[in-house]
Amino acid sequence: MFAGAMAVLLLWGSIGVAQKDKDNEPTSWLYFSVVKDDNGKPVRNAAVILHPVNEKGSQERGGLELKTDPDGKANLDGIPYGALRVQVLAHGFQTYGEDFDVSKPKTEITIKLKRPQGQFSIYEDHPKDSNAKPDSSPPADQQKPN
Repeated sequence: MFAGAMAVLLLWGSIGVAQKDKDNEPTSWLYFSVVKDDNGKPVRNAAVILHPVNEKGSQERGGLELKTDPDGKANLDGIPYGALRVQVLAHGFQTYGEDFDVSKPKTEITIKLKRPQGQFSIYEDHPKDSNAKPDSSPPADQQKPN
């Protein structure tokens, strides 16, 4: 009975302490929640792609892909502390990408995906565009030769 009580105390004492990988470096448990930006509903079957990033900010080789469940959730344990590039791809949504600093035993990340926006064309009239300046020169056929 005493050995069982000791095991429970040891288990409780280890909660909240970062796990360590085989090289004795701390690791984090990542929890992702992928939702729609407009209404907060979960996005199922989204690809959550993870890439380590070095000190110079460059993406390193290797990576990992997770898929979200019907509740828009995905999680993974054993990610080493440091910079991590996260990219999320889902059908019908804009691609999401951001770098995160993993520095805690438990890291929760909520990603809000947006629907695609219309593309801007220079061939269409854009009267609401405040950057557009009217051309004050006369048409080419009405200009005087120099």
